Parts: sequence; structure tokens; C-alpha cells
Amino acid sequence: MDRNVGGADRIGRVILAAILLSLGYRHRQHTLGTLAFIAGSDLLATTVIQRCPVNAVLGINTVETDAS
Repeated sequence: MDRNVGGADRIGRVILAAILLSLGYRHRQHTLGTLAFIAGSDLLATTVIQRCPVNAVLGINTVETDAS
């Protein structure tokens, strides 16, 4: 499988994942807190494996390629 998450996209995903995980953990008694935690986990997972199925479907690739 080809990577399609890189650069600024990865940094943004890590920041957003940290926010969602924090909010989700803090409000874990509520449904929205649980959903925020799940969304944060998914963002973190796609950042780590550098592969996002939504990006693949939309044809988005943010990985820098060497032109040499």
C-alpha cells in the first residue's frame, strides 16, 4: 500500500488527534466524548501508518516525492 499522508498533513493530524483524544478522555462519560476519542484514535493511526482511506478515495496525496 502506498503512503498518502505526509508533511503538514501529518503534523495537523497529530495536533488534532491530541486535542480530540484529550477532550474525549476528559468527557468519556458522554457519548460525544467517546466519539471524540474514537476520532482522535483514528487520526493518530492514519498518521502513524501514513495511509488514509479517505485520501485514497479522493485521490489526495500529501507525501513529498523526490524529483531526482
